[in-house]
Amino acid sequence: MRNHTVTLLLIFCSFSAWGQHTPGAIELFNSSFEGIPACCQAPLGWRDCGFPAETPPDIQPSGQFQVTRPPQQGKTYLGMVVRENETWERVAQQLPAAMHAGTCYSFSLYLCKSEVYLSQLRTDEGATSALKSFTKPIVLRVWGGNDYCDRAEMLAETPPIENADWRKYNFKLEPKQHYKFIILEAYYKTPVLFAYNGNVLIDHASALEPIPCEEDLPPIDPEITPPVAEEEPVVNQAPPQRPPVQTPPRQAETSVTQQPEPEEEKPTQPKIRVLTELYGDLKVGQKVTIRNLYFKENSFDIESKYFPVLDELYVFLKQNKNVRIEIGGHTNGLCEDIFCQQLSLNRAQSVTKYLVDKGIDPRRIVAKGYGKSHLIASDNTAYGRQKNQRVELKILSLQS
Repeated sequence: MRNHTVTLLLIFCSFSAWGQHTPGAIELFNSSFEGIPACCQAPLGWRDCGFPAETPPDIQPSGQFQVTRPPQQGKTYLGMVVRENETWERVAQQLPAAMHAGTCYSFSLYLCKSEVYLSQLRTDEGATSALKSFTKPIVLRVWGGNDYCDRAEMLAETPPIENADWRKYNFKLEPKQHYKFIILEAYYKTPVLFAYNGNVLIDHASALEPIPCEEDLPPIDPEITPPVAEEEPVVNQAPPQRPPVQTPPRQAETSVTQQPEPEEEKPTQPKIRVLTELYGDLKVGQKVTIRNLYFKENSFDIESKYFPVLDELYVFLKQNKNVRIEIGGHTNGLCEDIFCQQLSLNRAQSVTKYLVDKGIDPRRIVAKGYGKSHLIASDNTAYGRQKNQRVELKILSLQS
């Protein structure tokens, strides 16, 4: 009996050790993003995980949107954008083997941005805008998850991708859980006050190779791919437009992620540079949600992690002394009317106090509470409630 027990223990230990062994390289399917160049379709093996009312990413170079850069590998590559209407693009793939918690992986992609990218976007009213330029630098995020579009853990994020030639970006992924899916997400440069239009081109993804966790990888390979001259854009021909998509209005996301913001403000003559470049020409009465600023439920205290975004607003007001604004506070819809009204006012006053304490003339800011009268998302999810617990900026005056 004792011998049988010892044998069973040895077998059990053997299987346990086998189950804990370091997995081999994980190959991605269609890692070069090959397909028929066209607007609005993810390459074979990759699933669109974007917003319901928006079109999917593109297989380039199709010439659409005047994107003509030759691929780094193969015949095509993936093009993704972020938009000033607060939507952005992402794709996902199921891995042939799971990433293991506690194992570190090397992963690389060739990335650049197109210097010319003209397209339209969907407005709040459901119509399409006039042609806009999508050339602001953005970042690429790598997520792990256990279902398509399940962004359970952000594993890596690039710096803003400003290079117009292909460069190899390296990542060390250190998942805290086992993940069967990988998600590639275009996202805004952070911190940034307002959503904006930008693009990223993606090609030649590597396998996920197990590496020692103490090993460091250069963020960008020092050996740079020589730039290839792009074709001149057709001047007198309007680029093909993204086809209209008959889908219901976009819904709130199912998970809370850090929200966007714009490029660092540089000294310039008094004019509304940050807002006009990243959000379009401003007009009196225009409202813009202050991105990456949220309040906990039933609270009007500003957490220190949100100070950087208010500092960006402070810099804007300091450099544009001719601008008067309204700070409008909002709540979710789950509180009583009177309580919501006072809470939203307190939130607006908290932001106003922060700006005034830093030196902004209080006569340039009006604080107003809107309660729960302007909900922008469903209160049925934590994400939706957080979206509603927001602060908006309204332009009251642009006169000098």
